[in-house]
Amino acid sequence: MTFRPLHDRVVIRRAEGDLTSKGGIIIPDTAKEKPQEGEVIAVGSGLRDESGKLIPLDVKAGDFILFGKWSGTEVRIDGEDLLIMTEADIMGIVERTGTAADKAA
Repeated sequence: MTFRPLHDRVVIRRAEGDLTSKGGIIIPDTAKEKPQEGEVIAVGSGLRDESGKLIPLDVKAGDFILFGKWSGTEVRIDGEDLLIMTEADIMGIVERTGTAADKAA
């Protein structure tokens, strides 16, 4: 199935949370706090201003973002748990530096 969000909505794949605490204790899934960061999977075309001009979104597919704790609506698309939220719920785009990019690879 192909899903395309409308207007200023964004589809996000939540980042994987740590499975162990800093002290080395393994945290079960039921006790884990969901991460407030993720990767943008798809974006809508944007909003229109009063004159009808299309204003594109600042985020794009592939961006790594931070969002509010209770932001968005959880959905399941093609067996994958995703979030759909408006661009206004996104706090910012995380720019990966050389060292952070090396750790992720």
